[in-house]
Amino acid sequence: MDPTGNMPDAQDSATSGLPPPPLDEANLNAPFLLSAVKHPPSLPWPDISGRANWSVSSAKFGFGVECLRDGDPDTFWHSDGPQPHFITIEFPRKVPVQKLSIYLSHPQDDSYTPSTLAIRAGTGASDLQDVRIITLEKPDGWITFDVSSEPNEDGDGLKPVNAYVLQIIVMSNHQSGKDTHVRGLRVLGPMEETDPLEEDVFTFKSSDYRMYEGIR
Repeated sequence: MDPTGNMPDAQDSATSGLPPPPLDEANLNAPFLLSAVKHPPSLPWPDISGRANWSVSSAKFGFGVECLRDGDPDTFWHSDGPQPHFITIEFPRKVPVQKLSIYLSHPQDDSYTPSTLAIRAGTGASDLQDVRIITLEKPDGWITFDVSSEPNEDGDGLKPVNAYVLQIIVMSNHQSGKDTHVRGLRVLGPMEETDPLEEDVFTFKSSDYRMYEGIR
């Protein structure tokens, strides 16, 4: 891992142009998960995007913030202002954020494709701090990565970031492009774990049983 929190080996494999491996359990601990399909991949981390208010630094008419979450791979947010460009995601309360999943396509967007992203988090616009910086080389597809670069207590992954506000900043584009395109973005929470004390220990689920299970 380098000082910016990147993992160079993972980035090299992520951007080599080779087809990505299936997103199965054997690959879930990889620093970068890649999917060449246009639609969002199926992932075990819950999508918490809908809990937040989204805004962007600028946008061309018809290519606004709604294009980031409309599920259509052929639409995209198109910035329309000075750099840096950014996406701000504000939650009504502090939430743990584990990963971001972003859809970029250099073959389609060329110099509009982000090459360096900075992830900032905090309790409000005035105290945002960098938690991760990544560099990308001609990405094409959904790229899923941890927001944090700090190892968790078990040493088998990275900690989530607890924040009210998350900001994704496009620091630079390929070929020194000015405006940017982002075709999709999802915010993912920590993988949900079932508390064994909350599991139903009774396995009788017949219709006759259900008639009387509420009787005391």
